[in-house]
Amino acid sequence: MCGIVGYIGSKQACDILVERLEALSYRGYDSAGVGVFNGGEIEIVKTAGKIARLKEILSGSKPQGTMGIGHTRWATHGEPNDINAHPHPDCTGDIIVVQNGIIENYRLLKAELIEKGHRFKSQTDTEVLSHLVEEYYNGDLKEAVKRALKRLEGNFAVVFMHKDEEHLVAARLNAPLVVGLAHNENFIASDVPALLKSTNKFYILHNGDIVSVGRESVEVDTFFDRSKVDFKKRNISIIDWSVEDATKGDYEYFMLKEIHEQSKAIENTIEGAITRGGRVHLDMAIPEERLRQVRAIHLVACGTAYHACLYGRYILEETLSIPISADIASEFRYRDPLLTERDLVVFVSQSGETADTLACLDLAREKGALTIAVTNVMGSSITRRADTVIYTRAGPEIAVASTKAFTSQQVVFLLLAGYLHDVRRVKKAKENMREVAKALKNLPEMMGEVLKSEGDCKLLAEEIAEKEDCYYLGRNIDEPLAREGALKLKEISYIHAEAFPAGELKHGTIALIDEGTPVVAIMTQDAVLEKTVSNIQEVIARRATVYIITRDDVKGLEDFARMVIKVPATHRYITPILSAPPLQLIAYYAALKRGYDVDMPRNLAKSVTVE
Repeated sequence: MCGIVGYIGSKQACDILVERLEALSYRGYDSAGVGVFNGGEIEIVKTAGKIARLKEILSGSKPQGTMGIGHTRWATHGEPNDINAHPHPDCTGDIIVVQNGIIENYRLLKAELIEKGHRFKSQTDTEVLSHLVEEYYNGDLKEAVKRALKRLEGNFAVVFMHKDEEHLVAARLNAPLVVGLAHNENFIASDVPALLKSTNKFYILHNGDIVSVGRESVEVDTFFDRSKVDFKKRNISIIDWSVEDATKGDYEYFMLKEIHEQSKAIENTIEGAITRGGRVHLDMAIPEERLRQVRAIHLVACGTAYHACLYGRYILEETLSIPISADIASEFRYRDPLLTERDLVVFVSQSGETADTLACLDLAREKGALTIAVTNVMGSSITRRADTVIYTRAGPEIAVASTKAFTSQQVVFLLLAGYLHDVRRVKKAKENMREVAKALKNLPEMMGEVLKSEGDCKLLAEEIAEKEDCYYLGRNIDEPLAREGALKLKEISYIHAEAFPAGELKHGTIALIDEGTPVVAIMTQDAVLEKTVSNIQEVIARRATVYIITRDDVKGLEDFARMVIKVPATHRYITPILSAPPLQLIAYYAALKRGYDVDMPRNLAKSVTVE
C-alpha cells in the first residue's frame, strides 16, 4: 500500500519522480505528491486524487532540481485531501518525509512535539516523523533519522530529504523498500518494477536498514542496536525482469496481459523441477530427515493466496496422508496455534511483504516449527525469515487482482506434494504423483488452449455484468476455485459475489436464489460430478441462470446450462488450475462492461503491508 520514490542524480527530478509514481500506481492510492530541492529550498506539490491531477498542476509550474522524493498515498490516518497528501515538511520546511506503513505511537509523539512548540498541519501519522527528525537534527540527517526511528512503534518504510544535504536517507521496518543503482544517479522505490526502466541493479533493504543515497554512493547501515544484531554488508541483486515485463505492451490493461502470460509463468515455475521419470526436485534448505519427521502441515496466507492454500490442502492431504490445514493469516496469528518442531508451516505471499502473513511466520518460528515461504519476489521479507523458499518465478504482476501468481502458486503446491511424497517415502497415495508430474509438463500448452475460450468468457461476463449478485459453486478441489472466481468478480466489477461448497446450498444459501440469479458452477471432478448436477438442478428449479466450467470430455451439461466453458481433460489435480483463466476472464470483462478501471479497483492495494 502506498508508493515511495526517490531520485538523486544529474537529471531533472520532477519528471522522473512522477513517471516512477505512475509505475507504482498499481499499489493503490488516493493522493500523490512530490518534493524537489531547487537549489535554495524544497518545493512541495501535492494533491488528492489521481497522478493525472498532479501532472496537471505541475504543468503550470514545475519544481527544478536534481534531488527529490515522491509518494502515492493510501489513506489510513486522515481523509484523502491535499493537506494529508505526502511529502510532509517540518516546521522550517528544511526537512521533508514520505512514508509507507503505520506509526502506532504517533499520538504520544505528536503530543510531546506540540508541547515543545512544533506546529502540525495534517491529520497523518507521517507528519510526526519530519518534526521528530527536526527535533534531533544537528547537522547530520542520517543520525537524526536514526534517533527518531528508535522511538517509533509500528511498521514503516521512509525516505527523508534535507535542503542542506546532498543525499537522501531511507529506512525500513516490515515494509518494502529498494535502492536502484545507476551511473551518476541512484533511485529509491517501494518496488523493483518502478525502476526497471533505469536499472536492474538493486539493494533490497532488510528490516532495520538505514541507507544514505547520494549521486554516486550508497551507504547501508542499521538503526537497530548493533550489539543485538548481526549486521552484514548488503549484496547487489541483479533482477532479470525486463522493462517489457512491467509494461502493458499491446494490452489495454495489465490484468489481461497477465492472464495471457500464464502459460509462460507456469513454464518458468516448473522449469528444472521435474525429471524425465516424473520425480520432483526442489532446492530445499530443510534436511530431508526433518521433513520425514513432520506430523502435520499448515498452510497460511491472505486473499487469493489463501485460495491457493485451500487447493494445496486437498493435494497434500491426499498425497501424504497426514493432517493438513489452511488458514487465513489474520486469524491464524491470534488463535495461539499448537505448533511444535514437528510441524511444517507453508506461508504464501505473492509480494513476500504481506504484513499478517509475515507476523504468522514469526510466530511459527518462535514455536520452533519448520517454515517454507512461497513467493514471487526475490529478496522480499518473507524470503529472509523462512527456513527455505520456493519461488513461483511468475514475473512481475502489476494488476491488483492476482492472476498468474495464483496459478503459479497452485503449481508450486503440486510440486511440493510430489517432492514430499518422495522424501517421506509414501507407499500409498491416492494418485500416482509421477504421473501427475508428467502431466504437469503439458500444462503450459493446455493453458494456451484454455485461453481460446476468451470470446465465450466475454459473452458470459457481459450477461453477469447486468446483475447485482452472482453465486459460485464447487465441490472438492473445485471449491477453492469457486471462491477465487467470486473474489475476482467482486474486487474488480463490484458485483456482490459469494462462493459456497455446492452441498451447502440447502443449508441457507438457496434462499438467496430467485429468477435470473446467475450461478457459476465449476465441475471438473468426476467423484462429485453427479452430486453437483443435483445441486444445479435445485437452483434451476428456482429459475436461476446457470453457467458451467467443466472438462471438454464431460457431456450433457449443455442440456440445462445457459453456457458451458470447457477446459482440456487432464489429471484431476490439474483441471482446477485450467479452470482459473476462465474465471479471471469473466471478472475482467464484467468489470470492463461496467466501465471500471480493471487494474486499480477502488479501496484495494496490490501489496497489503499494514495489519
